[in-house]
Amino acid sequence: MTAINEWLLDFYWPNAWWLDPLGLILLMLLFIVVLLVMIAFILLFDRKVWAAVQMRRGPNVVGPYGLLQSFADFFKFVLKEVVIPAGANKGVFLLAPLISTTLALGAWVVIPVDQHWVFSDINVGILYIFAISSLGVYGIIMGGWASNSKYPFLGSLRSAAQMVSYEVSIGFVIITVLLTAGSLNLSKIVMAQEGGIQNWYLFSHLLPMAVVFFISALAETNRPPFDLPEAESELVAGFMVEYSSTPYLLFMLSEYVAIVLMCAMMTILFLGGWHPPIEVAPFTWVPGVVWFIIKIWVIFFLFAMAKAIVPRYRYDQLMRIGWKFFLPLSLFWVVLTAGYLLAFDKLP
Repeated sequence: MTAINEWLLDFYWPNAWWLDPLGLILLMLLFIVVLLVMIAFILLFDRKVWAAVQMRRGPNVVGPYGLLQSFADFFKFVLKEVVIPAGANKGVFLLAPLISTTLALGAWVVIPVDQHWVFSDINVGILYIFAISSLGVYGIIMGGWASNSKYPFLGSLRSAAQMVSYEVSIGFVIITVLLTAGSLNLSKIVMAQEGGIQNWYLFSHLLPMAVVFFISALAETNRPPFDLPEAESELVAGFMVEYSSTPYLLFMLSEYVAIVLMCAMMTILFLGGWHPPIEVAPFTWVPGVVWFIIKIWVIFFLFAMAKAIVPRYRYDQLMRIGWKFFLPLSLFWVVLTAGYLLAFDKLP
C-alpha cells in the first residue's frame, strides 16, 4: 500500500472506530450516503450514454449540464401521493420494496473498496453475496403477488425465473475464480491479483468466464437486453406496474444498487479490485478506493452501452442462453480450471 493509502487508512478508518458502536453506525451511514449519491450520478450517466448513442442531448435542464436531474426526480417521487390498489394486500405491498432495497444495500457490507476498507471481512464473503442475491427474489415476488393483478404477478414470476436461472451460471463462474485465488474471502481474491494488469484474472484463462459473468449480470439485474420482467411492450411494466411514488422509487433504487454491486463484483473478481493497472508511480499515488470507483464506472459504461445498442431478447431466447449455453460452458470451465491448476501445480 502506498504512503497516501496508509495515511487515508489511518485518518478515515482508525481501529478505534470499530470499538465504538456509534462510530461504526456513523461510518455505515456515511458509506450509504456516498453510495446513493454515486448511484444518482450513475443514473444520470446511464441516461446520457443512451442519449449520446441516439444522437440527442439527454437530461440537460436541471442544474448545470443536467447534473441535478436525478435529485429532482428523487424529490418528485418522494412528494407524490402513494397510491395503493383497493384489492391489494397493503402490508405486503409496502413491505416488498423495503425488503428489496434493504437486501440490496446489505450486500455491500462485505465489499472491500480498498485494503482493509470493508465493514465485514469475513472468510465466506462470496457465500454471503449468494445468500443476499437469492433472498432478493422474494421482494419482487411479494410485490407482484400483493398487487392483486395478473400483469404484475406474471412479471414477478418471469423475473424470479430469470434471476434464479442466471444465478446458477454466475455461481459456476465464481467457482472458477475461487479455485484460482484459493479463497472465499473477497479481499484475498483481490490480493491474489496484485502486481499489475498482467495478473488480473480478466487477462488469464478466466477471460471467457468474465464475459459470461458480465452477460449473466445483465440478466440477473433485469438490465437490457434482458429487461423482460419490466418490458413495457410485453407486460405493461412488469411487477412494478401498480407501484408509484416512494415504493416505486425504492424498487428502482434496489435495482440500481444491485447493478452497481455487480459492477463491484466484476471489479473484484476480474479487474484487480483496488489495485492500479500498473504498479509504478504515478499510478500508485492514486488511492485504491479511487481505482475501485473508476473500474466500477468503466464496467457500468459497458452496461449502459448494452442497453443502448442491443435489442431486447425474447423470453425463450433468454432461457435458452442461460440453460443451454452458459450453464454447460461455465460447468466445463470449472472442470478445465481445476485440471489446469492441478496439472501445472498452480493450486494456491
